[in-house]
Amino acid sequence: MNTRDHDDRSSEMSRRTFISSAAGSVGAAAFIAASLGSEAEAQSAEAGGGAPFNYDFPYTSQRMPVMARNIVATSQPLAAQAGLDILRAGGNAMDAAIATAAALTVVEPTSNGIGSDNFALVWSAGRVHGLNASGRAPIELDRSRYSTEGRIPFYGWDGVTTPGAVSGWAAMHERFGRLPFKRIIEPAVRYARDGFLVSPEVARYWKIAASRYVGDPVFKPWHDTFAPDGRTPAAGDLFRSADHADTLQAIAETTGRDFYEGKLAGRIADAAAEGGSALSRADLSAHAPEWVKPISIDYRGWRLHEIPPNGQGIAALIALGILRQFDMKSLEVDSVESLHLQIEAMKLAFADTHRHVADPDHMEVSPAALLDDHYLQSRAALIDPAQAQNFDHGKPLEGGTVLLTTADAEGNMVSFIQSNYTGFGSGVVIPGTGVAMQNRACCFSLEPGHPNEVGPNKLPYHTIIPGFVTRIDESGDEVPVMSFGVMGGYMQPQGHAQVLMRIADWKQNPQSALDAPRWQVFTDLNVSVEPGFPKETYESLRALGHNIKQPMMRNASFGRGQIIFKLDDGYVGASDLRADGQAVGY
Repeated sequence: MNTRDHDDRSSEMSRRTFISSAAGSVGAAAFIAASLGSEAEAQSAEAGGGAPFNYDFPYTSQRMPVMARNIVATSQPLAAQAGLDILRAGGNAMDAAIATAAALTVVEPTSNGIGSDNFALVWSAGRVHGLNASGRAPIELDRSRYSTEGRIPFYGWDGVTTPGAVSGWAAMHERFGRLPFKRIIEPAVRYARDGFLVSPEVARYWKIAASRYVGDPVFKPWHDTFAPDGRTPAAGDLFRSADHADTLQAIAETTGRDFYEGKLAGRIADAAAEGGSALSRADLSAHAPEWVKPISIDYRGWRLHEIPPNGQGIAALIALGILRQFDMKSLEVDSVESLHLQIEAMKLAFADTHRHVADPDHMEVSPAALLDDHYLQSRAALIDPAQAQNFDHGKPLEGGTVLLTTADAEGNMVSFIQSNYTGFGSGVVIPGTGVAMQNRACCFSLEPGHPNEVGPNKLPYHTIIPGFVTRIDESGDEVPVMSFGVMGGYMQPQGHAQVLMRIADWKQNPQSALDAPRWQVFTDLNVSVEPGFPKETYESLRALGHNIKQPMMRNASFGRGQIIFKLDDGYVGASDLRADGQAVGY
């Protein structure tokens, strides 16, 4: 991470104004008015049909927004180019999302892999579609395998559930795909077989992973696959994986069936049996992704859509539902008053989420009840504007995730998220395949009777959440506004709320909303706050009772976001400086 981009002195923050030919796409008068930065002028621009934000850049950054009619944004540049290649070949945004996701398993294996789960929100044919491709615990799982204390081990077979990612690619293609599936997976196969140059942040997390997967023979296939010369690749090194390429080729030729029913399924089941896992061919063949109805909430005319439980997207909705009870727009964007209310609302949201979110067949309280306005008002009433409180919101855990978003000139937009959970996941790699298995079972609870208690054939609480925003236009129709997400374990709903509020309440453009410093809540009164806020902000938050921790720089633990925002004719794409990625378009 380049420290020059992480100066926390507000007086030295750059204030660059981006003026380009994009003025023509949003309307010259609207663009100029928005660029002036006053709230009244920005609202005037919004009324004229332009983007409802200004193009000031008040935070230090390594990125500029990309304006185009076709865009891909993700955390690794080569994967973004894979999606763009598919768009140029005549594919749609859904094809591009699959291509990018498959490529990310190769070029960013530190956060996802073929053994991942994934979720998606798709805007097509006038509405938002939700895809849940998470996997279940083994059908024959013995609950007594786990104690009632501590937590499920992150590493080894105990944390592995049925991988759903490949089924998500296939389901997306079956419903929306235009190009042949084999053609869509082709860029990923090429990166794996011919090799790719490892990017800096990926290299850093790759090295960290190697220190985790030691001391047990179960990790030998990981080292054979991802550190074949006895070390992990450094930034700029060429890395190839023939096994990964062969596996992707088999998936491509069978539209994923080989992974769940064929030779690959057999190899996974054999490795599981050898490792003492209950995961079997029956689990793989029984697995099925599900198209689900998204849940949503209106936040001052902006409707945020999330995947329903077993995902934690509802935490972002609860937080925003609480915050809409306050006049947030009247507060300064980075003021202590604003940050305090956001932090307290997020703690309340996590208290509800960690108590209730689980496999939907096992939940005791419905999402609708948690989003009821009277309930949200009662939760908002618990916030003391003058004092931080402990709402028993639990202990947020780490994560490792990739988020991509795509949009095409036809108006299709996709928010797609894919993850092994913690880095490479469980550390289990199926020999000779390049398949790194996730450790999603670690998100189960061991508390007896809890809705999310670990059990056979159950979906675990899931941290990864894509995001999508719509609005109602003047004719009363719902229209797409923004496909986005902020990756990173329990940071994700916190990031969704923070980014959306910056755009909705304070008219920040997508790149600035991502560049801005973030906060994240931890256990009790602990809050970590990135550098970049005014110096006095940190002391003022401490005076309210927050136990503030301040890292040296903005970093990936605060999430790595991607945004595509709809303009009148095309899109604005933005990519987070906390990752290697970029937005690309044409």
